[in-house]
Amino acid sequence: MEKFGATPANIQWTVVRGDTATFRVDFLENDEVTYFDTENWTYAATAYDRSGDVLDELEVEVHEGYVVVRAAAEVTANWGSSYKSVVAELPFDLQVIIDDEDGIITWSPVIGTICVLGDVTPGGL
Repeated sequence: MEKFGATPANIQWTVVRGDTATFRVDFLENDEVTYFDTENWTYAATAYDRSGDVLDELEVEVHEGYVVVRAAAEVTANWGSSYKSVVAELPFDLQVIIDDEDGIITWSPVIGTICVLGDVTPGGL
């Protein structure tokens, strides 16, 4: 039996300011091989930049049984300032809305912190 709503994975995602960054989330059955049927799932991912009190929507690319979360370079370019090693830390999450025979379930399978490293070379080269 699925236990949606269980403790989320808490990860640190390291991103270089101004770069495109991605990570993948697989939704697997207990055998750790078979993908869940995620056909009726809807996804949203968001990062919160405290310095500007801004919510940045992250792209979620949906595949059969897994998703790829993407922060575009245009978004990460605005995270942090100065030329130090770590320029910002932003909380983020991946939320899933599951519409099945038991009703609608809202679940955040992944939460975490985006550690933004400073860049020196201008982007777009």
